[in-house]
Amino acid sequence: MPLFIGLMSGTSLDGIDAALVEIASPPGAAPPRLLATQAAPMPEGLRQRLWALCHAERASFAELAAAEEAFCRLQAEAVAALLAASDTPREAISAIGSHGQTIEHAPGGHQGGPAYTLQLDNPSRLAELTGCRVVADFRRRDLAAGGQAAPLAPAFHEALFRAAGEWRLVLNLGGFANLTLLPPAEDPRAPLGFDSGPANALLDAWHARHRGGRFDTDGAWAASGRVDAALLQQLLAEPFFHLPPPRSTGRELFHMAWLEARLTGEEAPEDVQATLAELTATSVMLAVEMARERLDAPPVAALIPCGGGAHNADLLRRLAARLPEARLAESDAWGWPADWLEAGAFAWLAWRRLAGLPGNLPSVTGAAGPRVLGGVYAP
Repeated sequence: MPLFIGLMSGTSLDGIDAALVEIASPPGAAPPRLLATQAAPMPEGLRQRLWALCHAERASFAELAAAEEAFCRLQAEAVAALLAASDTPREAISAIGSHGQTIEHAPGGHQGGPAYTLQLDNPSRLAELTGCRVVADFRRRDLAAGGQAAPLAPAFHEALFRAAGEWRLVLNLGGFANLTLLPPAEDPRAPLGFDSGPANALLDAWHARHRGGRFDTDGAWAASGRVDAALLQQLLAEPFFHLPPPRSTGRELFHMAWLEARLTGEEAPEDVQATLAELTATSVMLAVEMARERLDAPPVAALIPCGGGAHNADLLRRLAARLPEARLAESDAWGWPADWLEAGAFAWLAWRRLAGLPGNLPSVTGAAGPRVLGGVYAP
């Protein structure tokens, strides 16, 4: 069966995930199967360079080109390591699906300008370095059709997790959180998905400032603090949390300056961390309520967490308290560990592109209709 590689680097900037995926033909013959994985940690110098670009008012073409070349080489290294570890010949790969690194995402435009989303990537260079066909630039086709260009993973979630008899919620807890509400298979309604708000982005940044390191392991520091109810309400007053779907967000809105503007300076750092964790859980709950209302859905039967936040015990405890009706279901039960769903999604989207099949869900992004996503770059 055809083999595809998916490459994903998320808003956490911690590295590139590479997933080798087997996809059956014709569509729907069997669910996509994860065969092997490889993680390429982000070198600190490149991470700082990308971080600066994500927050830059201006950047030179030379800076963009240098970051893009370093990023592309890291992608190629991840592909080479994945192929070697899985003993897979390069010729067996139908295509690589490359998401690229999001630098800025503005589906509503900026100061009255046109909508845009920018992923740092060079699929021509990646094809040259790997000798494989590459599919890339997935988001802008949906954007061109009036969509948010995000999230794109819900179509993949539907392929993996939609089943008869129960409502399921897939919750991706990366730098930002997005949810996919899946009706039972016998229900004719399309899934609904959108960004709920920050997940790890603010938690990681606050932890790095006060404790060092890239993240709060198991949410232990957050668990040691006390939720500041007044601060939580001030954070939840952000209009984004109350916008109807379709909606998506990123570091353009939720960043350290956004948080600092709402602090008095008297808060204990661990209490701020606890409050940020509660913000993630509460904003997810609000988004689930909004999604259920849209689809007139009963309480969710199963909650399937994925992304880095799926390993945060404190965050999962807070989510369970906010969504008590849902049983926690690990994605491993479907053969997909929580860390690899995003990379797997872009392998699957590459397959959809080569098959001439739509990759977006208009019910999620708000696009004018189904669209075939991505461009194809020959080796």
